[in-house]
Amino acid sequence: MEDVALDYSRYFWQGEKVRLRPVRKTDAGKSFATFLDSPSRRALQLGVELPTSVELIEESLEKYRGCKEGDGPILFRIETFEGEDVGGISLHSRDKRNGVFSFGVVVDRARWGKGYAADAVRILLRFGFWERRYQKCNSACVASNVDSIRLHEKLGFKEEGRRRRRWFLDGEYWDDVLFGLTREEFDANEGR
Repeated sequence: MEDVALDYSRYFWQGEKVRLRPVRKTDAGKSFATFLDSPSRRALQLGVELPTSVELIEESLEKYRGCKEGDGPILFRIETFEGEDVGGISLHSRDKRNGVFSFGVVVDRARWGKGYAADAVRILLRFGFWERRYQKCNSACVASNVDSIRLHEKLGFKEEGRRRRRWFLDGEYWDDVLFGLTREEFDANEGR
């Protein structure tokens, strides 16, 4: 079979810098590597997790393979246009009755500051608002995660409140910063 250059120019799951793809069992090694960055895991409100292995992660990824759309999260990997895996993103807390959803995103530390997270989140926001008719995206991050706060602000999220002393990480209590973005706000940000 000949190698054919694929035309992604009209592909929905592509932004300006990255595209999203389903998780694969072979992503377990990459996922395991993220467990080795404890400060980043704390910033994601995960704290210090118990040890794991590539094999255990392979088992857990099986239920998310192929972007299965059950009641739980939908997991994606974030890739550059050259096919380099730079992180992961999830669509979760989907509430069809009330029209709200949320996301979680992680980019490898070596690739921070390149706009990959913002681009990947925009793709999920387009999907949630323009394809699934959600009316609002709710999100939150630990107050110590200044990069996440900046990301939310860059994407047009409004701070809606704080849950005081919600997280205990690295010997300290931290607030949970709550954010929201409505469909109308997203449309205005996207020039629609």
